[in-house]
Amino acid sequence: MGCIIIGADFVPTQSNEKLFEQKELETLFGSDILSTVRNAEYRVFNLETPLTDRPAPIQKSGPALCAATQTINTYQALGVDLVTLANNHCMDQGASGLSDTIKTLNDNHIHYVGAGDNIGDAQKPFYITCHNNKRIGIYACAEHEFSIAGIETPGANPFDPLETLDQINQLSKETDYVIVLFHGGKELYRYPSPLLQKTCRKIIEKGAHLVITQHSHCIGCQEKYLHGTIVYGQGNFLFDLSDSVFWKTGLLISVDTDSFQLEYIPIIKEKNTVRLADAEAKKEILEAFQKRSNEIKDYDFVVKEYNKLAEPYFYNYACLLSGINDSSLLYRALNKITSYQYGKYLLKKKYNKSKCIRIMNIIRCEAHNECLLQGLKLFSDKEKF
Repeated sequence: MGCIIIGADFVPTQSNEKLFEQKELETLFGSDILSTVRNAEYRVFNLETPLTDRPAPIQKSGPALCAATQTINTYQALGVDLVTLANNHCMDQGASGLSDTIKTLNDNHIHYVGAGDNIGDAQKPFYITCHNNKRIGIYACAEHEFSIAGIETPGANPFDPLETLDQINQLSKETDYVIVLFHGGKELYRYPSPLLQKTCRKIIEKGAHLVITQHSHCIGCQEKYLHGTIVYGQGNFLFDLSDSVFWKTGLLISVDTDSFQLEYIPIIKEKNTVRLADAEAKKEILEAFQKRSNEIKDYDFVVKEYNKLAEPYFYNYACLLSGINDSSLLYRALNKITSYQYGKYLLKKKYNKSKCIRIMNIIRCEAHNECLLQGLKLFSDKEKF
């Protein structure tokens, strides 16, 4: 019997980069994780940082990650077979950063999927032939951020319903099982949005047997749908960028290559390292995971829970679009004193119902949305800020 171990975000950071370079596996992972990973037939992780020794950070929203090429020593020593590069950070150090990452992986005989020199390369799946001669196809894609490949430009494979679903369907005809690693969903949110649930279900309908979303940095929930399983949020494997409670736990997913049954293996972040959860923590993590999994069987729950998330986020988005500096000391002080009513008052002065309806139409109508995005790109490329 064999298994594929799938882990999510696996990133060297300043706090443990030297440990990665020096292959301090026991320190980084502990003996239990080492045994679990090494005993697998195949090992797959999300490499959510460029590996390069010549930083050239791009201009983007959010942090531009980077790790030295020597950190590959730990990936190689751990026996990692495949990494997905379909994420929102693979282009953080530009084309040269992605090129260095791919060269470093190739030099260390580690395969990759989900990125390439152009969109054609990025869309290519990866094939695993198991001990029992079953063929498993792995397809990786990401939501549209600053990492996406173009017709003639490098980057990650974007999720595109006009292309991706057909590619997954074709892959299902060539293999016994299909695993889709989808880098998407709202960060620090343990449930699927209505759109994410609809999207992942459609991926199953097109022939995938397992869909794992890997962007949320927290453990979410799972759903059995038709012939497949969807995991909405796997949490990190090892990514020491936050001490948030969401970042403290994750799941390794073991896929039996004979039966294609899944086992969820809870892990816990300890400072700048990770360990297998003990019996008590494992029970707590899995019970909460199952509770959320039961909750999303009710579509009304999915919608209501997402509404709770969306309303406060609206004020953040609206401040950005209105030019209000919601991070200023004055703004935060006034909000604290007035229980956030000051910020809402300002926004209500700018956004009446008529204006909200017009903005909704611009964003959700495909023709307006496409024109808006292209205009923003042209403006930001031409203007000197």
